Amino acid sequence: MNLKSLIPVGRDRGIAAPANPFMSLQREIDRLFDDFTRGFPAFPSFGAGKSELLPSMDVTETDKQIEITAELPGLEEKDVQINVADNLLTIRGEKNAEKEEKDKNYRLVERSYGSFERTLELPDGVNTDAIQASIAKGVLKVTVPKPAPAQSKKIDVKAAA
Repeated sequence: MNLKSLIPVGRDRGIAAPANPFMSLQREIDRLFDDFTRGFPAFPSFGAGKSELLPSMDVTETDKQIEITAELPGLEEKDVQINVADNLLTIRGEKNAEKEEKDKNYRLVERSYGSFERTLELPDGVNTDAIQASIAKGVLKVTVPKPAPAQSKKIDVKAAA
C-alpha cells in the first residue's frame, strides 16, 4: 500500500470539496498506477532504443593502463563489437536467446533479445593498435594502454640579427 493513499485528500483544506473535480480523479489514477507498478522494474521510455539495456561497467586506472570491465551475461565474442574512432571507444552487443521446455502437460518458450551501446571517451594520444579485449564467462575486459605523458621542452630565445 502506498503512503499517499493513507493520507486523507481533504486534510489541509478541511471537509471542503476539491476545487477541481478532475484533480481527485487524477490522484486516484496516479495511485492506481503506483500500486500496479510497485515491484516491477521501471518501464523503458519510448524511443530510447538501444540504450535500454545498458550493462554494468567498471573503469579502473593504473599508472600504465585503463581497464574497462563490463558484465555481459550470455554473450560471446561473436555477439560483441568494439570500435575506436576520434578518441571514443564504443562497445556494442546484441543478445538473442531462446529456451524451450516441453513436458507432457505443457510447453514453455522463452525469448530474450536486445541490443546495447556504450561509448567512453579515451585520453588524447592513445595507441589504438595496442588496445586489447577479451571475454570470459560473460565478463568483457578491455585494456587500453595509457599514452606517455607529454614532455615539455624549453626553447632558448635568441636575439634576431
